[in-house]
Order: sequence, then structure tokens, then C-alpha cells
Amino acid sequence: MNTTGFDSLDAAITACCGRGVHIVRTSSISGGDINDAQCLHLSDGSALFAKFNSLSNRRFFEAEELGLRAIEATGTIRTPRILGRGVDKSRSFLLLELVHSARPQRDFWERFGHALAALHQADTAALVPGGRFGFQQDNFIGATPQCNAPRETWLEFFRCCRLEPQIRLAAHWFDARERRQIQSLLDHLDRWLIEPTQPSLLHGDLWSGNYLTGPDGQAWLIDPAAYVGHAEADLAMTALFGGFRSSFYEAYQEISPLESGYRERRELYNLYHLLNHLNLFGGGYLSSVLRTVARFS
Repeated sequence: MNTTGFDSLDAAITACCGRGVHIVRTSSISGGDINDAQCLHLSDGSALFAKFNSLSNRRFFEAEELGLRAIEATGTIRTPRILGRGVDKSRSFLLLELVHSARPQRDFWERFGHALAALHQADTAALVPGGRFGFQQDNFIGATPQCNAPRETWLEFFRCCRLEPQIRLAAHWFDARERRQIQSLLDHLDRWLIEPTQPSLLHGDLWSGNYLTGPDGQAWLIDPAAYVGHAEADLAMTALFGGFRSSFYEAYQEISPLESGYRERRELYNLYHLLNHLNLFGGGYLSSVLRTVARFS
């Protein structure tokens, strides 16, 4: 199905549901802070999930579609089915399957860990034209543009495409001594980070708000900030805001054992997300950023 050229929401609904099916009512549902998320109740008794944003922000949905399709193509973990994307009057939209949650299966966390490890082992050769790390195009981490320019090494990618753009955005928060510490950290990333044995497709923003329990009782991924990088960066993000169950991490390592030193590297990977939160939400994240910088500079 073509999801790139719909010039109205009605046209997208017709393409996926058939002629004569139309919206009878809408209701607001949780869908993040960036977009207006709605449940569309249709005349045939079904319902769909739609996100809306301004026309100027339609690239949010282009990037989300590309990330969801990349994850879906691995066949390792479920994502909501994409039904349409386009413009509707003065707004852009993304139309998705409405995922009806069920009770988690007893082995939910174990299967989630296994599935994420399998995602990280999937082939990425077609996803980064001209390099080993990056993605087919730039996308977003929250509302912040995320650079995915191809790089040959992970350290170069993480420095140039992850830390440095966020540091430039946050420059006004730092004094001269802190800027020197930050530069020291950037100059000596090779003291801490390691190259992966293989590049991995990452969800990119994997915290508890970005997975669902699907109708099969298993984890489904939503709202990716996808790119090809080091699997450790994805796993690190899961631990930033409270972490997942211990059985998730144990199951992950049954498929993909972590190399020595991961727990220390985890804090450095999460500096990227702390910087992004500082840039998006303000000074409440500054102390966490500075503690991490001081530790690794």
C-alpha cells in the first residue's frame, strides 16, 4: 500500500477499509507530547489510531514510518501496522493500526529480551548507504532533529552525530570549566567506548513509554528514533528511567551476551538522552549531565 501520497485522511481510510467507511466520532488518547493522538471510530464498527501534527512537521511522520518499517522488516518484534500517511487540510497525519492491549503473557519479559536481542542481530547492510553506522535519512529524538549521516566507525558516529549536536544546542548551559571537561570527554571517547562486533538496528528511544503489550500478550515497539549503531546504546536507554525487569536483561544476554564494562559505558550512552532532555525540558537535567561529564572527562 502507498502510504506517502494521501491528500486526505478520508482517502487513507478508504484505501485501507474500503469505500463507504467513514469516521463517526473521534476520541483523544495517549500518544506522546509532540502529536495530537486520536482514536478514530469508524462506521463499520472498527477503530484506527491517528497522529496529527502541523504541515511543517510532517517529517516527523515520514521518519516514524521509515523506522517502523525497518523494525518490521527484521521479523523479530511486532510494531503497529502502518495504514496511511499524508496531509489533511492544514495538518499532517499518520494512520496506524489501533493496538488492543491484552494481559502480558507470563514470559513477557523473557520474550521481550529475546526479541530485542534478535532485532540487534538482524542484518543492517541495506539501511546505511555509504557507511556502517547511521540510517537512510535523518530523523528525530523526541522533537529534536537527529543526525544519521553515515560513518564507518561507531565512535565517530556517536561523537559527531549524537553528542556534538546536543552539546551545541546546550552550549549556553555550560561555563568555561564545564566546556573544557566536555571537550576532554569528546577527545577521549576511545578510553570508554568500544566498537561493536556488528552494527545493530536500534529502536533509538527505548524506554517504558515506547512499547505496548499487544493483543498477543507480547511487547510491540512504537515511536522509534531508529538508526544503526551499537546495541549497547539501545539497552542503556531502557535503564535510564527506572529500567525493565531483571528477567528482560537476563534473557537478552542469553542471545547476545554483553561485553565487560557495559555498566560503565551505559552512563556515557545515556548522556545523549540527558542532553536531549536538557535541551527539550530545561535545567532540571543539568546536574545529571554535569555529573556524567565530570565522570568521563
